[in-house]
Amino acid sequence: MSDTTTPAGLDPVTLNDLLRLARSPGFDRIQDQIRRTGGCTDPIRLHGSTVTRDTVTGHVLHSYSTSTEPGGVLRLACGNRRASRCPACAWTYAGDTYHLIRAGLVGDPAKGTPDTIRDHPRVFATLTAPSFGPVHNRPGNRPCRCGTRHPEDAPVLGIPLDPDTYDYAGAVLWNNHASDLWRYFTIYLRREIAKRAGLTQKAAHEQSRVSFGKVAEYQKRGAVHFHAVIRFDGPEGPDSPPPAWATLDLLTDSIHAAAARVAVDVPPSGQQPARTLRWGTQLDVRPIRAFGDGQEITEQAVASYVAKYATKAAETTGTVDRRIGNKEALELLEVPDHPARLIAACLDLHPIYPDRKLRDWAHMLGFRGHFSTKSRRYSTTLGALRQTRADYRAAQQRHALGLPDPDDEEATTLTLAHWTYAGHGHTPGESWLAATIRRDIQHNRETAREELPALLDREGAAA
Repeated sequence: MSDTTTPAGLDPVTLNDLLRLARSPGFDRIQDQIRRTGGCTDPIRLHGSTVTRDTVTGHVLHSYSTSTEPGGVLRLACGNRRASRCPACAWTYAGDTYHLIRAGLVGDPAKGTPDTIRDHPRVFATLTAPSFGPVHNRPGNRPCRCGTRHPEDAPVLGIPLDPDTYDYAGAVLWNNHASDLWRYFTIYLRREIAKRAGLTQKAAHEQSRVSFGKVAEYQKRGAVHFHAVIRFDGPEGPDSPPPAWATLDLLTDSIHAAAARVAVDVPPSGQQPARTLRWGTQLDVRPIRAFGDGQEITEQAVASYVAKYATKAAETTGTVDRRIGNKEALELLEVPDHPARLIAACLDLHPIYPDRKLRDWAHMLGFRGHFSTKSRRYSTTLGALRQTRADYRAAQQRHALGLPDPDDEEATTLTLAHWTYAGHGHTPGESWLAATIRRDIQHNRETAREELPALLDREGAAA
C-alpha cells in the first residue's frame, strides 16, 4: 500500500474499504489529494473543469477535469475552525489567527500594520463571568471549599458543589448575552478614556483610536470569558502614534472602570425574575512587552495563547459540538451532568425568551457570538490571509505549468472554470488514510519545531 501500512485492529468495514483503495489504480492520487488537504477530516468534493486559453490565438494552454481523478472528484479542505471537527483545518485557522494577532502586536507592513506599533500602549485583558454558585476549584495554595486540594487535572474542577442550588438559568443567560456585554464594554471604554484624559468624547476620538483583537474561551464551569489585546493608536489608527496622554496606566484604569459600568438588563418573563447581567470581579489586565523580562507577558505568548483558543468551543466542558434538539439526546450522547444541566436550562428557557434562540445554541451553553473578533483597524483580516495563501498557491501552480501571470499587462490568457458540489466526507478507508497523513504532518511539524533552536544556534556559530 504505497508508503502506508495497514494496522491491526481495524474494524472489518474500514479494513475492506482500505484494501479496496489500495488495489485501485488511483490510490496514489487519492493519497496525494488527501495530503494536499492536510488530512482534512471532512473534505468537500467537487465535480468540474478549468480551461486556460490564449485569447489571441485561441490555443488551449492548460486544461483540467475531475473526470481524470479517482471517483471523478477533487477534494478540498473543509475549512472548519473547530479542532473537535477537523484538527487539520483547525491548525490552519489557528495559524491564521496567530498571524492576525501578532501583526497587531509587532507590526507587519505586508499585513497593514507598521513596525512602530510596538511602541503603542498595549494590554492583554481577561474579562470573566460572575459567580452562579460555588464550584470545585483551586484557590491558590488553599484547599477547595469541599476541603480537598485538587490537582490541576481533577475532573471535578468547575462542577458545582451543590448542583441543585446552582443558578443554571443565570449561567446560560449570561453566556447568551456575553456579546452584548462586550459591545457595551467597548462603548464605555472609549467614554472612560475621554473622561480620564479630560477631553470630550469627540476630542478624544479625534486624537486617538482604540483597537482590539479578542477570543472567547469556556471556563471549566461552562461560562464564557474573553481574552483581548487592547491597543492605543493615534488618530489615523496604527500608522500614527498615540498622543502623549494615551498612556498604559490610563488605558488600564479605563478598562477597569468600563468593565464595572457594564450592565445588561434581562426583563422578567414567565417564572424567571428580572436580571442584571454584569462582568465578574476577576478582571485581569496585564501590559504586553516587546521582549520578556521575566515579569510581563510577551507578544509571542499572547499571540500563541489567543490562537490556541480560537479553535476550541464548548466541547471542552464536556458538551457536544453539534446542535441538540431535546433533552432525551443528552442521555443518548452521554453528556456529563453539569453541561447536561446547562443545555437543559437552554431548552427550558427557549420558550420564555424565544428571541434569544437558546435552543439553537444549547450545545454552546447559550453562547451565540463569534469566537474570534477584532476591530477594523487592529490588523489584517482572516480573509486577507486566506487570499494571500490562495494567491501564493495559484502562482506556484502557474509557474509549474509555465502559464503567465494573469495580472501581467501583456498577458493574453483567459481561464474559464465550472464547478459543482458533489458531496463531502470520506469513505471509511479514506478516513483512516486522512488520520494517518494528519498524524505524519503533525509529527513533522513538531520535529521541525524542536530542531529549529539548534539550527539557529548552528547558523549563529557559523556566522
